[in-house]
Amino acid sequence: MLRASKTGIALLAASMILLFGLEPAAAGCQLIRATNSAESKASAARAAHATALQTAEQIRQQRGWSYVNVRAKMVTPDPFWKSVRPVVTPDMLLKPDVVTAQTYAQCWKGVVVPFVCTAGAIACGK
Repeated sequence: MLRASKTGIALLAASMILLFGLEPAAAGCQLIRATNSAESKASAARAAHATALQTAEQIRQQRGWSYVNVRAKMVTPDPFWKSVRPVVTPDMLLKPDVVTAQTYAQCWKGVVVPFVCTAGAIACGK
């Protein structure tokens, strides 16, 4: 009985590989960092989120993937004008962070614009 069970599991595994195939060489993931500004924190976070999703779609097209999955990833904030503000320190960040299933946005008050947010994500596809 145990031998029949092992044989059944092996056959099931083999059929799954044949059915779903192995991952192609073109499959992979890429980190996305998208920064946007707006008049409010919420608007800046929404704009950064939208830009991250647009970037994921561009990556899908460039890599020839049939689909792309996007999931949230915290990244280092990326200010626009690095000559004015080279880095965003942790004490500058406005809490709470804006997190969705697809992006993780961190926001701060801008020098030139009212609010700035950087959204991070990982785009994976094949």
